[in-house]
Amino acid sequence: MRKDQHKILKEVHPSRVIIPLIISVAVGIYIVAVEETPPSLSDLHFNRQMVGWLLAVLAMVLMRDIGYIIRLRILSDKQLSLIQSIRITFLWEFASAVTPSAIGGTSVALLFLYKEGLSIGKGSAIVLATFFLDELYFILMFPLVIWLGGWQQLFEVTPGDPSSIFRNQFFWFAIAGYGVKLTIISLVSYGLFINPRAIKKLIAVVFRLPFLKRWQQDAMDSGDEIAMASKELTAKPFSFWVKSFTATFFSWTSRYWVANFLILALFFGLKGQLNQDIVSIGEQIHIFARQLIMWIMMMVMPTPGGTGFSEVVFLQYMDVFIPQGFASLMAIIWRFVSYYPYLFIGAVILPGWIRRSFKRRHAPKKAEA
Repeated sequence: MRKDQHKILKEVHPSRVIIPLIISVAVGIYIVAVEETPPSLSDLHFNRQMVGWLLAVLAMVLMRDIGYIIRLRILSDKQLSLIQSIRITFLWEFASAVTPSAIGGTSVALLFLYKEGLSIGKGSAIVLATFFLDELYFILMFPLVIWLGGWQQLFEVTPGDPSSIFRNQFFWFAIAGYGVKLTIISLVSYGLFINPRAIKKLIAVVFRLPFLKRWQQDAMDSGDEIAMASKELTAKPFSFWVKSFTATFFSWTSRYWVANFLILALFFGLKGQLNQDIVSIGEQIHIFARQLIMWIMMMVMPTPGGTGFSEVVFLQYMDVFIPQGFASLMAIIWRFVSYYPYLFIGAVILPGWIRRSFKRRHAPKKAEA
């Protein structure tokens, strides 16, 4: 393995949930305290339509995970069983929840796959293919949602003044995040599919710099992983990539519809406060677009899983769709639905997985015929 296994596990120790919990509680208290108009919960009532949209929220959460599980089965050539794929999905999501958004759990995913019986070469291929597919989704979807939603609708500060876009801090966060993603996927794509040796040499040169030297060995090992993964992935047929990207699209798109359906549930639950515009296709695309842009912004955030930053950005960037007084409550509920389940499920299953995985001898699996 590219690091000592026990050192890797320290990065995702169950006690790591404490840091994002503290940040979340502090930010939750703050955003509720600064809400100018406290929410009037007496205005909410659980009618059939509200319950229906809440069930749709749960369906999106399940579909998000199903997409990841299907993708793991495809990328592993079914060497991972359904149960193993489910287990790794939740462990990987937990790792993403307790590490900075830019890392996204990839530093420990290889260990999860290796301990489930895959070779290091196969595990490296899955980790890098997963990273490539995720980044490809953002690279393709960002310009699409900008085209559908419009720069002015998404970033304009002063209505009717296009230049005010450049005064919007979220515009610059989005551009920075997209720039980072575009640079990384360009390098990874070149290394995986064109010239892995050149990327390995580039990594060696860059990490000789004095302020990067402490990560030199890890970086060199990553270069080795790219070389191993390249042999595995360049041999895959086009249909493999179509199926893998379809599962990726299915999963990420489901993730973003969670906010859409939560907002719809709120509107239908408020007596006499239904804004008819919110149910229009255009407005739903606008909400979806802002969700995707938020995730790209998180690329430059150093907190575990983007904790703290996510809630504040949701409050400030999505409040135009939410009735007055309910923005902070919606930010907390959205985060509770889309983040905390993985934090707690991972913390529960990780100790047992460690006990089982580190007791048995490792024997790499062979692909199914």
